[in-house]
Amino acid sequence: MKSFDTVWEEIHGEREWGKYPSEEVIRFIARNFYDKKKSGIKLLDAGCGTGAVTWFMAREGFEVYAFDGSEAAVCKARQRLQAEGLAAEVIRSDAAPMPYPDGFFDGVVDSAMLYANTVENIKAILKECCRVLKEGGRFFSTGLFKTGMTGYGTGEKLEENTYREITVGSLAHRGTAHFFEKEEIIQLWSGAGFKSIMVDSLERTDRGGTDRVSYFMAEAQK
Repeated sequence: MKSFDTVWEEIHGEREWGKYPSEEVIRFIARNFYDKKKSGIKLLDAGCGTGAVTWFMAREGFEVYAFDGSEAAVCKARQRLQAEGLAAEVIRSDAAPMPYPDGFFDGVVDSAMLYANTVENIKAILKECCRVLKEGGRFFSTGLFKTGMTGYGTGEKLEENTYREITVGSLAHRGTAHFFEKEEIIQLWSGAGFKSIMVDSLERTDRGGTDRVSYFMAEAQK
């Protein structure tokens, strides 16, 4: 294991996680793959956690693959798929490197996996996401948390905009977190080999307005 933070094994082992994908993930899948024969489309849920995105893509009829570094998360994802009669190949793996051949997937989805790394690991994972995509394949990443949101600057500073054991907000006590600027996303994604990079963002409050949650979403093409 090279990039997986073992704190996530503890988190997934001790608590329940969201069972449904975010609206932005659903929109990405619908816009890019609903007009094609779904059974012939290979999609990867990178850092799948307990499998919310995996479940959705399998339910929609795609050929789905997924991995996570947490054995507890992988077991929960498999159990849910089995209980609902859905098929997907879910394995335990690190994200750098990924155990898939070059040019294998039509689409790769990262739902709040990349942010939980140092910049060095983010660069390595992005290159892997690009490598396993077919030419013209689409990559979507959400949960690219912004600098300045609640929790930013707390905990132990590892490097510029990267902190560990954030003390407040929605990312508190979840290991390492890197916070992004829009320009950095474009630079990192371009450096990994992606083109046609589009960056959007979302901002909201939580817990009666005491917490501010803000993050980017990036879509790109190989």
